[in-house]
Amino acid sequence: PKVIWNAFCPKNEIGDVCRDFEEMRVILKQSSEDKIRSDMEEKELIRNISHDLKTPLTAIKGYVEGIQDGIADTPQKQEKYLRTIANKVNDMDKLIDELTIYSKLDTNRVPYSFAKIPIKGYFDDCCDEIGTELDAAGIELNYRNHITEPAIIVADPEQLKRVINNIISNSVKYMAEGRKGKIDIDLYDEGDYIHIVMADNGKGIAGKDISRIFERFYRTDESRNSKQGGSGIGLAIVKKIVEDHKGKIWAESVEGEGTTMHLNFLKYKENEHQN
Repeated sequence: PKVIWNAFCPKNEIGDVCRDFEEMRVILKQSSEDKIRSDMEEKELIRNISHDLKTPLTAIKGYVEGIQDGIADTPQKQEKYLRTIANKVNDMDKLIDELTIYSKLDTNRVPYSFAKIPIKGYFDDCCDEIGTELDAAGIELNYRNHITEPAIIVADPEQLKRVINNIISNSVKYMAEGRKGKIDIDLYDEGDYIHIVMADNGKGIAGKDISRIFERFYRTDESRNSKQGGSGIGLAIVKKIVEDHKGKIWAESVEGEGTTMHLNFLKYKENEHQN
């Protein structure tokens, strides 16, 4: 009863109880909102996966039936059908790989293998490989190393390559129609950091979207992205890997002109303790 409560509980204790209940209410509300948001993101991911797996599967089924029914009645047509099937299988393989690494990153279960990497040699090799692939796609690659002194970073070579490849793949996916695609990669020594700049001349990103492109499942343009495919987690994976390396990533873009990605990684110094 209220009278008994007042008799045994001083006002300041009642205030403390009220504050505790209010804090508990806020925490529970936040927890509930986080759960709802997490459930929505999970459903969005499932929708994306369903769409992005069904699209190549439908194409594969159609081309296989074309071969079986004799529509591909020349060696040239058969080669074209098989090449398309192989490309679609590769698309599915990339998506599944992306989902696998994402699930590990999201639960902090990636077994990073950190090593001291000479930045010049690593990017020389990486850009040789990327350049060959881009050349086949009719996209020009300009790689410039502005670092004059030997520089080393501590990173997982495989995961760093995943970061680079994901950014390049994104650029290729959203190249502008009607002009030759171009990607520039520049390396700079900025004292304590190595600054990597990766710029394209693609479609660019609207100002309202640029701050959200690293969010999980965020898609800047539903109609464009539904056409292009993708799980919506590629750049989220990039951001997580960079941050796990104690690095920093950000983007700049002009719609219709292109997008630039900036990455900073701490340089390794032999005479300093590395955490």
